[in-house]
Amino acid sequence: MKKREYITIPNILSVSRAVFLPLLFIFLYNDQRIAFIIGYVTLGLTDFFDGKIARKYNTQTELGMYLDTYADILFFVSSAYFLYILAPTYLTPNLHYLYFTLGVFGIVIITSFIKFKKLLLLHTLLAKICGLLVFVLVILSVVIDTTLLIRIVITVYLLSFTEELLIFFKYGEVDGDTLSYFTAKPISKTTK
Repeated sequence: MKKREYITIPNILSVSRAVFLPLLFIFLYNDQRIAFIIGYVTLGLTDFFDGKIARKYNTQTELGMYLDTYADILFFVSSAYFLYILAPTYLTPNLHYLYFTLGVFGIVIITSFIKFKKLLLLHTLLAKICGLLVFVLVILSVVIDTTLLIRIVITVYLLSFTEELLIFFKYGEVDGDTLSYFTAKPISKTTK
């Protein structure tokens, strides 16, 4: 792949999500909640649009998938931290559920490296729903009690990670954009 092929709008959006993430921490620590919300929404929209643009203009690449995955991990781990800072009383009753779910996420990562010798996190429908839910959750936590919503989001994440493990063990390596356990197909040896 030529250097120019790496520079696509979807890849720029994914990288910008990671590069501008530290600004959210600065806004949060300086108690600039409006700037934080505007920045958070803007970075969240990059996650929505990167894949949509890549599919529409057929600019999907393996690099783009990895950039999106790593940016997602940074963004959503940071989102958990933001929840802790913005709404600790809502998060605290859910910490046991969160720790258990993070443990399952760790198992997904370890399984991916052991079975496929690389990080493979799937963009399943459940994973996309999780992304949307956590995005809305952080914003709502600024204005309302989200204790129950946090538990619901954690449960959906647990289901998503469990689905990924089931896919890995039943089908082996699959396309990163596999939508669900029911649509998963193993990648053939000739297409790797």
